[in-house]
Amino acid sequence: MDGFSRAAQAVFSFLRGPRGEAIRYLAVGGCTTLIDYGVYYLMTVYFRQDVTLSNIVSVAVAILFAYIANKVVVFRSKTTRLRQFLLESARFLGARLATMALEVGAVYLFVNRLGQNEQLGKIEAIVLVIIANYVLSKFFVFRKEPKK
Repeated sequence: MDGFSRAAQAVFSFLRGPRGEAIRYLAVGGCTTLIDYGVYYLMTVYFRQDVTLSNIVSVAVAILFAYIANKVVVFRSKTTRLRQFLLESARFLGARLATMALEVGAVYLFVNRLGQNEQLGKIEAIVLVIIANYVLSKFFVFRKEPKK
């Protein structure tokens, strides 16, 4: 095996391990953020839609992507029974609705009340939401059930 192959294998091994979870979360979070911001930007700049409507739509699209990506890539959650899947999905949706409310409220506060630029207000809100989403996903949604 050449040096590049060994290096690539070491990187993939690290990413599969428990410390790689944070890096995987950041990568998926980055993609989710790009989707969220991209939809928001298109709606506000190109389609000239209302800030609040654009924010709700962009967050909803991002939530759908985030559930699939976090389940499969980050936390590697395997639900074998329908009840487990529905419970996990409900926890994820509940957590994301809570952080969606946080984001919508934060954007409203930053843009409409504090007079900040629409784009800056959205970026600031995204930072708050990324932190809240990781904590909720790790300790509430995709928590590892104790072995019986």
